[in-house]
Amino acid sequence: MPETIESKNQPAFELMQVRRSFEQAAADYDKAAVLQREVGSRLLERLEYIRFSPERILDLGSGTGFCQQALAQRYPVAEIHSLDLATGMLRQARKKISWLRRMKRRDHFVSADVYALPYASNSMDMIVSNLTLQWCADLVAVFSECQRLLKPGGMLLFTNFGPDTLKELRQCWSGVDAHSHVNQFADMHDMGDALLQSGFTDPVVDMEMITVTYKNVRSIMQDLKQIGAHNLTHGRARGLTGKGRLQQLERAYEDYRKDGLLPVSYEAIYGLAWRSENVPGKNNQPAELYISPADIK
Repeated sequence: MPETIESKNQPAFELMQVRRSFEQAAADYDKAAVLQREVGSRLLERLEYIRFSPERILDLGSGTGFCQQALAQRYPVAEIHSLDLATGMLRQARKKISWLRRMKRRDHFVSADVYALPYASNSMDMIVSNLTLQWCADLVAVFSECQRLLKPGGMLLFTNFGPDTLKELRQCWSGVDAHSHVNQFADMHDMGDALLQSGFTDPVVDMEMITVTYKNVRSIMQDLKQIGAHNLTHGRARGLTGKGRLQQLERAYEDYRKDGLLPVSYEAIYGLAWRSENVPGKNNQPAELYISPADIK
């Protein structure tokens, strides 16, 4: 496994926790990642209105390869690099590559973290990232790396979750104990500011609310576990959640039940920005490559 790079605003141990969580979730991830695919689809639909023909694309936080597959269909001659912190996710993604693309060697799989992307500057035409930034505490550092990689005129396209995500779950837990049970999410204005600080031009950021419904709280918790959702807040409980507290949570959530179902809200943020034509002070040296594609079997 690759080592993690510690950002000034995010300790390495947090990234290690994220990696372990997604390694454990990799085999069954696709069964529960319905919302992740839907948000990714809505993001990529925006490419229909943009005249752009990228030759090299980076799928940042590629997971099991949903966006990679869609991008390969839209840009069949493009070289696509799938990058994820969890090698288990990359193994799942590699299984989905068509034999034709395997023969032409247009797909590459790299395990590394987002704070030190293992590519030379000015090497990518497009970077796509679907729901990966929620695990990154230092958005300016991540966006700066994306800015470094993109060629002049290159495009960054991403999604993230906003602060109203899981608001029902957060509210219900607040009545059970004083611990933090739900991650904090950056709002779209903070993301727009981070893009500008990183040197991107013409950022466009918008959001929409999506509601997913469940029959019971246990199904909600099971889905969150299956997609590798991990609580990184400093005020989180360090032990296991006891049966009594879970029952309290279930009782509190009943106040939200409507038409026999429990709602779970997600604030989906969509962002698009362009790499400016001239960025002084950027070097062209590649960062360290942690795991070669040949190691992902």
